[in-house]
Amino acid sequence: MSIGFKEWTLVCEALGAGTQSIILRKGGIAEGRAGFRFEHPEFLLFPTLFHEQVSKLKLPADTPLPAPRTDGQHELRYAVRVEWTQDLSDWEIVQRLEPFHMWRPEVIQERFRYDEKQGVSLAFVRVHRLAAPLVFADSPRFGGCRSWVTLPDGDAVLGSVPVLDEPTHRAREAQIRSLLAI
Repeated sequence: MSIGFKEWTLVCEALGAGTQSIILRKGGIAEGRAGFRFEHPEFLLFPTLFHEQVSKLKLPADTPLPAPRTDGQHELRYAVRVEWTQDLSDWEIVQRLEPFHMWRPEVIQERFRYDEKQGVSLAFVRVHRLAAPLVFADSPRFGGCRSWVTLPDGDAVLGSVPVLDEPTHRAREAQIRSLLAI
């Protein structure tokens, strides 16, 4: 696996803790006219502090941001498998998902209404904790407002373990599917 998906560090931690199983995305500036798509069925979560603000998440205002590494390295700890996706263009349906993610409603609404094609992309994901973190040096190629980055090759996924057991994961999926009426 050599693809990384850039996401706010605290959202990566929620996915890695099993408290969140969905990703909602509009896309970064680098996605271009075609917009964002969950184009990779498997990827590593690439935590970033870029643009991250606790005020945009459903967290207490005094929640500390994780400190960035000072050694010029990135550390990736979670692998993701996309189980299914859906483009959502109905704001009422998007609002139903509020209990299943940690973004504040106004942040999701801003993403939803960002351009003339209103909507967001949803992915229901299975998250695995890597047996050992993948650590590698920072590079300018990891910067910028883009969702996908090519990572150095590594065998970090070997021995990964799901963060949720199968019954809990499937129960959450059933709840989300029922809200989406699919």
